[in-house]
Amino acid sequence: MNTIVLFTILFVCMLMGLPIAISLGLSSLVTIFFFSQDSLASMSIKLFETSEHYTLLAIPFFVLAGNFMSTGGVAKRMVNFAIAAVGHLRGGLAIASILACMLFAAVSGSSPATVVAIGSIVIAGMVKNGYGQDFAAGVICNAGTLGILIPPSIVMVVYAAVTEVSVGRLFMAGVVPGIVLGLMLMVAVWWRAGKLQIKPPPKASLMEVARTFRESMWGLALLVIIMGGIYGGVFTPTEAAAVSAVYALFVALFIYKDLSFKHLPEVFLESAKTTVMLMFIVCNALLFAHVLTTERIPQAIAEQIMSSGMSPWMFLLVVNVLLLVAGNFMEPTGIILILAPILFPISQQLGIDPIHLGVIMVVNMEIGMVTPPVGLNLFVTSGVTGMSLVQVTRAALPWLMVLMLFLVIVTYVPFISLALPDMIFGPA
Repeated sequence: MNTIVLFTILFVCMLMGLPIAISLGLSSLVTIFFFSQDSLASMSIKLFETSEHYTLLAIPFFVLAGNFMSTGGVAKRMVNFAIAAVGHLRGGLAIASILACMLFAAVSGSSPATVVAIGSIVIAGMVKNGYGQDFAAGVICNAGTLGILIPPSIVMVVYAAVTEVSVGRLFMAGVVPGIVLGLMLMVAVWWRAGKLQIKPPPKASLMEVARTFRESMWGLALLVIIMGGIYGGVFTPTEAAAVSAVYALFVALFIYKDLSFKHLPEVFLESAKTTVMLMFIVCNALLFAHVLTTERIPQAIAEQIMSSGMSPWMFLLVVNVLLLVAGNFMEPTGIILILAPILFPISQQLGIDPIHLGVIMVVNMEIGMVTPPVGLNLFVTSGVTGMSLVQVTRAALPWLMVLMLFLVIVTYVPFISLALPDMIFGPA
């Protein structure tokens, strides 16, 4: 009965257009107040204990670091290096755009930020070189999703906080899948460019490659600091987030000089707004998770699945279908916070690695970023290009097939996700 009440109120609130945070909190409070044996006092204590989770401290720091680095200068330097490195290949400008998205994802942790920063620079250039606006918009819209797969990723931090898995292992698990997906998109672009007979620009000299790399090196070093520091045991992922924020501030102010002191209050304000929004969602989702746990909803679902004899591969298929449907109507953080507490215990019962499940969920969230009606990357790409939402959706669809194929591969080949974290940290 309590389960029906909880989810009925949640879906009614969402259908009414209430924000996901309000929907989560309101459904939880009504269930506790009227239908549960749990007391509001114990709920408030639990909410306070979970919301002060050490892992969650990484969110404001990564948001701040991303805002410091999300300046035109950082993105432009990365684009120049990518074009110098691979621009001479067939479909070189589009391939360079994907490489630039991969590099910028490693310093921003955000898909929309990646689309804005890279798309605002390369889409016009691709159109001038004969690629067509649909081609350029579709590539950037999909490649921008790498912002939440390649670490550091705020979505991964949220998943780690909800499930209490290692953020470091999860970050490492996203590296190889991120590279594989980037390469798959590049191969698709290379094949399509051959059909369109697009001529690549002249090959850059080694001196040009070295020069552009040197100019972009300070921004790229942020990834080395974060991943190298975690891998080397110098600091925890949360401490790495704080170090990245300080480093990004130093680079933006004193190295690239794209940011002045008078603009700092604006950056801090935008970072604070984003952090408050995310933390408000997280806190209400933790309350929702507390109700789920108190009512033993995940355990009951897990027992039913185990008694039905569902195999791990069938469960993962159900998970993907569920997440793909949810991705059409909700943003990634909300999906993680609602479904991870339910899916995580079941996956443990079936022997599925929680890190592998985390990567599967993030890849599904990537696909959700480019599917209507609420795919955020579609709206961002529309704003950057001036195309209508329907046009952007149509342009993104062919490249979305690459993401769907990658989802199948990463779901049923766990080695892709687990090889690097197992090699660095040892088997879980």
